[in-house]
Amino acid sequence: MTHNLWGTPQEEKPLSPSIQKMLTKILGKNTRQVPRIPAAKVQLSPVRLKGEHLDALAQIVGTKYVTWDHEQRLRRARGKSYPDLLDFRTTAQIDAPDAVVAPRDEEEILALLQYCSRMRIAVVTFGGGTSVVGGITPKSGEMQAVISVDMCRFDGIEDVDQVSGLVTLGAGLSGPAAEMLLREHGLQLGHFPQSFPYASIGGFAATRSSGQNSAGYGRFDEMVRALTLVTPQGIMRVGGGAPASAAGPDLRQLVLGSEGIFGIITKVRLRVHPIPQTKRYEAFSFPTFKAGVAAVRAVTQHGTGPTVIRLSDEVESAVNLTSTDKIGQTSKNEGGCLCLTMFEGTYEHAESRHRETRDLLLKMGGTSQGEGPVRKWEQGRFGAPVLRDALLDAGAICETLETATDWANALHLRQAVVEALGKNLGTPALIMCHVSHVYPTGCSLYFTVVAGQSDNPHDQWWKAKEATCSAITAAGGTISHHHGVGTDHRPYMGTEVGDLGIKMVAAVKEALDPAGIMNPGKLI
Repeated sequence: MTHNLWGTPQEEKPLSPSIQKMLTKILGKNTRQVPRIPAAKVQLSPVRLKGEHLDALAQIVGTKYVTWDHEQRLRRARGKSYPDLLDFRTTAQIDAPDAVVAPRDEEEILALLQYCSRMRIAVVTFGGGTSVVGGITPKSGEMQAVISVDMCRFDGIEDVDQVSGLVTLGAGLSGPAAEMLLREHGLQLGHFPQSFPYASIGGFAATRSSGQNSAGYGRFDEMVRALTLVTPQGIMRVGGGAPASAAGPDLRQLVLGSEGIFGIITKVRLRVHPIPQTKRYEAFSFPTFKAGVAAVRAVTQHGTGPTVIRLSDEVESAVNLTSTDKIGQTSKNEGGCLCLTMFEGTYEHAESRHRETRDLLLKMGGTSQGEGPVRKWEQGRFGAPVLRDALLDAGAICETLETATDWANALHLRQAVVEALGKNLGTPALIMCHVSHVYPTGCSLYFTVVAGQSDNPHDQWWKAKEATCSAITAAGGTISHHHGVGTDHRPYMGTEVGDLGIKMVAAVKEALDPAGIMNPGKLI
């Protein structure tokens, strides 16, 4: 990924006439162009590591796998949130890792972490670089410097057990690379978050990722049988050889979602399934978001089994956000809410689940829109984040937020978030919401906001983000359903888990990372 883009220059998309027209309505005619700064001209913090430190790192991983090159440091200086990308459009100096290293095995990682503990050098793990909550920002904390440990060499597949449906994947594998390796065995993981093209297996585990197929296959953390974690105190395997155990607390849950503050995940043993024989698609419209939520809840609680079910609110449906080539065009479902469903599996199973779900959605007031909207969404899904780069060029805020709550609280929480954003952005805004992941007891709400930038866009966004996070916690939502905590959501962790919960996580960190070198400033 290019440092100042979601993806690569080859993926860039110009704003369509319909999006430009939509922007004019939101921003007015006085839009401004915000130029990108060439990589070579971005000012990075000076390298603080001395020659003796760089030599020691090279002795551990090899000279070829240590660099303090400007371009390599730049690419690991930030994630991909709106504030991260804004940083690359300013002339201010950006904090960057002092060096980048790429170890080849767990023994080299252990040696690195032990050396860094002695030398008081902070360590940030780098997988795909797609964090949108400050999770990979290279903070050194009280350490003298910080290095980025790139996991690109942990890219293998091991222990393929087709009978049990289990496989071990290297933490550095990207989503597409993992699926291609599994395909050779007729298997699929089926984990497709919007970050899928770039995010890594280790990153999925470290942030408790959730993908578009979560209704069918579950969240990523539900797929994990075991993990290998390298800490400054040693190498440990968490999770056992049985599908379930009552042998004390499940230590996997300490590692899943730990965001690199305990150690570095190197391997993940995962539940997989055969590549589906077929897919079936159908979209439905509902007159109101309230009616759509009731219908989606009924499908989930009846267990009819769609692989994907997603519901857009009236605003998101009206601007065709689910179809990247028609965003901004008038929707056929204007005034209604679009619900997308998809079914995977054998021909017989997919057909039966489709029929049962369809009957229930129609009974709940839905109107079939055919399969076209779902196919367009599936084809354009991974291209949607790319549009943000062009929106930033045009002087617009474009960012997302997400949360989750019980069904009984979903409408209240959505209203609280919309009001908090609308009152605190200070410029006209388009605020959209969809139900992205579902459970028998509740759902995740995912928000997309497009607004005009003020003269100080950093302060503008943080004011709105902080007000919205406070509104989420006050309205009974979680501070993060799948984006993680990082630096952005850390102030709200006390509300989420309580003071005793913070002490518990801190105690685990003290046991595994007594020097405090692992990803300082994140999570707690």
